[in-house]
Amino acid sequence: MKRNLFDSNHDLFRETVAEFLKREVTPFHDQWEEDGIVPREVWTKAGEVGLLGHGVPEEYGGTGIDDFRYNTIVNEEVCRSHASGFGVTLQNDIIAPYLVALTNDEQKRRWLPGFASGELITAIAMTEPGTGSDLQGIRTSAVRDGDHFVLNGQKTFITNGINADLVVVVCQTDPDAGAQGFSLLVVERGMPGFERGRNLDKIGMKAQDTAELFFQDVRVPTENLIGTEGAGFIHLMENLPQERLSIATCAVASAEFILQHTIEYCRERTAFGRPIGRFQNSRFVLAEIATEVDIARTYVDRGVELLNKGELTVEDAAMAKWWSTEMCNKVMDRCLQLYGGYGYMMEYPVAKAWQDARIQTIYGGTTEIMKEIVGRGLGL
Repeated sequence: MKRNLFDSNHDLFRETVAEFLKREVTPFHDQWEEDGIVPREVWTKAGEVGLLGHGVPEEYGGTGIDDFRYNTIVNEEVCRSHASGFGVTLQNDIIAPYLVALTNDEQKRRWLPGFASGELITAIAMTEPGTGSDLQGIRTSAVRDGDHFVLNGQKTFITNGINADLVVVVCQTDPDAGAQGFSLLVVERGMPGFERGRNLDKIGMKAQDTAELFFQDVRVPTENLIGTEGAGFIHLMENLPQERLSIATCAVASAEFILQHTIEYCRERTAFGRPIGRFQNSRFVLAEIATEVDIARTYVDRGVELLNKGELTVEDAAMAKWWSTEMCNKVMDRCLQLYGGYGYMMEYPVAKAWQDARIQTIYGGTTEIMKEIVGRGLGL
């Protein structure tokens, strides 16, 4: 089905993104996979060509364009270039709303220029060793001491955790206030007591640094509190729909990318004297996949439009997230099967895509949690 989401300005931006990835990312990504991290200089190069800072006001070094279609283009091209290690999606789609909407003028002057230029790499620390989707179970704590908070706790599975210069830490500032007792503190590189643990060894997305973070009596200035003290849980709930829609855009783009590769493979690969795409089973499998991908694309594109209008609901985002990520994993598995033994070889893109896709139904809220959100929205 023809897409009507973008205009000519978006098309020009897509060309810029694709050219940047072709020049600065794709030739080096295999080495980054071995290293387990993306070099910092790639971030500043991305900032130079305008891949970062959408939604950041121009006075602070951003594009000043608050249009999630630009974010979507970056996500799609990163997926199509097979560059799963480049954590720009986290910076643009997940961290930006916190640093733009919840900061005062002084904080904006301090952080946003480096954020938009790629000199400041960011992360958000929610998950703890004993707390995943249940954010109200967070135990990392911060106690006021004069003009500082004293932060103690541990986080895990933190994307950009090794490279990050700024980490938005979700912590408990009032243990007796329940959901109203959480706040968001920005911890900066070099603060005494802030330590990084292992760069975690994952099934997929191996070039993307994912770390354990430790906070032992870290004195965080009160001016590093973003948003309202005690309203951290509310701030998270306000921003999670965009995060989940972002994951959905990546899931659909990844599925489209592998579908196209698989169609081409089925045209070229022969068995019993003819291309395997001419067998009815192959055609039916690909027809089913193409239909499901197109349906997901239509729904997710509508979600982008609603987000731009400020009308995307928590339930809309949860539906988009769980359906598209489950669809993506199914697409990867069925496409790999069509490749046969070659699909199990890492030299073929379907193998890496299959590995990278598995996390999608987990991070940003598991499929089970997404269904719970949708079910509650039905009044159940």
